Amino acid sequence: MYPRQFEYVAPSSLDEALAALDANPGAKVLAGGMSLLPMMKLRLLSPEMVVDIGGIGGLGDITDNGDSISIGALVTHGEVAASGLVQEHGAALSTAASWTGDRQVRNRGTCCGSMVHADVAADQPVAALALGATMVAASSGGTREIAAADFFVDTLMSALEPNEILTEMRIPKVGAGTGSAYDKLGRRGGHTDYAVAGVAASVTRSNGSVSAATVAVTGVGNRPVLAGGVADALVGSDGSDAAVEAAAAHAASGIEVLEDLYGSVDYKTHLAQLFATRAIKAALAAAG
Repeated sequence: MYPRQFEYVAPSSLDEALAALDANPGAKVLAGGMSLLPMMKLRLLSPEMVVDIGGIGGLGDITDNGDSISIGALVTHGEVAASGLVQEHGAALSTAASWTGDRQVRNRGTCCGSMVHADVAADQPVAALALGATMVAASSGGTREIAAADFFVDTLMSALEPNEILTEMRIPKVGAGTGSAYDKLGRRGGHTDYAVAGVAASVTRSNGSVSAATVAVTGVGNRPVLAGGVADALVGSDGSDAAVEAAAAHAASGIEVLEDLYGSVDYKTHLAQLFATRAIKAALAAAG
């Protein structure tokens, strides 16, 4: 199908883009377009204006801020997957980006665009949650920071306001003793396509025990969500297989698991527990 008629603007600066959003309520921002354009073609969305930010300078870099790394609004999935900085400080996100879509999508779609789209079964938002990421949103009134834990509100709904643009995502840098990982079952099996269930984990070892942990789940509910029960059970344990499996049993606790074409509630609960076990073990191995 073809989208309904719309006005297209390609501002050369962030200020111009934000002014266009202010002047046109309901306008949509185009970065990579891998989610927006299909939805427009299916007429699930019919904005009167599309604001293409692809020509704005300064939004396409991965930068080292000293205590964090920043991923700009135009950084693609492929660039995230290949970045040494991301691999070192956010391995879960690097893996998630490498498993996002096919090669064409990874070379065009953007990491920040995936955050804003907030798909219930996307890979990178759940990694952002586990890594304690911060979203930086810009509007004509200034910028604000939104913790990843507060960013994913509901199905295809983020905390971003209609007149805001997600200009970057910041990930805290990690030191020795901390590791992260992501694992999932894709809808077509293996790691391809959206997640039937997926789990990202970040863990820190110190003095022979797990001193900190953050675990998040995607694909099973109405949004990517932190699995606090898993982290609570894991912290203070020795990180043994038995401790990990006991903690992973809480993977779906507090989540309204939704049945869909890809699995029943029981099946998706089982998958959440299974991939929590796998992701935590991989993160512990990376922590050393």
